[in-house]
Amino acid sequence: MDSDIRQTSLAEQKLYDHLLNCVKHESPEQMIERFKCLFMEGAKYTDSQIWSALEMLATDKRAEEEFKFILNRCCHILINRWQIQPHLQKAIPELVGLFENPHAYPMGYSRGSRRLRQLVQLFIQTEQYLTLRRLSQVMDQTTQEEDNNSQPVGALIQRYPYLYEHCLLSEDSSYEHQQTVRQIRARIQQQFEIDLAGYITYQVRCAREKHRQSLAVPPKIIQPVKNPTLLSDDELRTAVREFVGKVQGSDTYRDIAHSFLTHSSYTSLYKYFKDDLYEYLTASIDSSYGKRYFNDRLYKQIKNTLTLSDYHQLNEFLIIRTCSQLLNFLVVENAQRPNHYIFVDLITNLGATSTTGILLKVVLLSSKVKPSLEKRFSILFSHYESANRDGVPWLIRSLENVNVALSVHFGAADLSCLNLYEFD
Repeated sequence: MDSDIRQTSLAEQKLYDHLLNCVKHESPEQMIERFKCLFMEGAKYTDSQIWSALEMLATDKRAEEEFKFILNRCCHILINRWQIQPHLQKAIPELVGLFENPHAYPMGYSRGSRRLRQLVQLFIQTEQYLTLRRLSQVMDQTTQEEDNNSQPVGALIQRYPYLYEHCLLSEDSSYEHQQTVRQIRARIQQQFEIDLAGYITYQVRCAREKHRQSLAVPPKIIQPVKNPTLLSDDELRTAVREFVGKVQGSDTYRDIAHSFLTHSSYTSLYKYFKDDLYEYLTASIDSSYGKRYFNDRLYKQIKNTLTLSDYHQLNEFLIIRTCSQLLNFLVVENAQRPNHYIFVDLITNLGATSTTGILLKVVLLSSKVKPSLEKRFSILFSHYESANRDGVPWLIRSLENVNVALSVHFGAADLSCLNLYEFD
């Protein structure tokens, strides 16, 4: 038994080393052809030792459970190399595209070849392949240029970098692949922030120019800047005003969260913090909606959270746990029970921007809660991934609002210096 495991481990490492060496010296076109010959056609592969190693792995009795991890790792050996070089990134969707119709490739008749075809078919049904396909959509420049309501929701993954770590990683993702995803996320997040700041600056300049023209001043030519979101111009203006501007008197969301945390630092017991948390959140909820039933549900949710800790001293751990459970209640609990009627009800009655504002108030209590919010939205994204955009407009507006809110409050671009009164 130990001997068999050792032999398959050696075969696995031989396969990885082979691909690592090849990808250093060959073009993406050569590597895709090599990958196709090895995994899709099998019998045509030129290096008999590597084919023998792959055949051993495919016919191993544990292959049905283990081979998906091996094949996933092989894909990422190529992807990790290509993604750091912009001119090679277009090869990633081509590589993943090999799996779309594996029966299109001729396959050898040996036992190993037949078993390999079966395992590739099984791979297409796994979480590993799903994350690969999403990654290819992120890297596919052609789908990024499309903009139509008949697109499936899944085709929009590139637009939402805050979903990447939950949607593009699987249970066996290597450290190298995790780093790859984080690098892609940082790059696309930075570009969105630049585009958003550029668009807002453009709108402010247009507003100033409009005012100048009313004073009979000769017009200036202003180069148009595209709205970087799927929100309408009016919806984006509303969102920016909400997340950057004053929402309660002269206070922004960040001001309100800071005041609440300062007040909570003097709160001795967790029980009293929960009472204050309820007041903090309901201050943002339209009273005519809240008083119907939502506020009562929210109060019961908060009151029944971690009741065994009610008489414990308040600490960061309790704040984080409470906020995470609150997001489960407000958005969606988990992938196994993806009920989200409360979230849909909030959007229907308050709108996507105001609902996002409530979620932002929760997240601003601790940056450690942000991954929990991202996870909730990754569950919704996965749930509706195959639906058409026009079938779930509330979800698209929510995804876009969250993207703006998180960019404003957790991104590197500082929009607070802009005069939002000119952003009309």
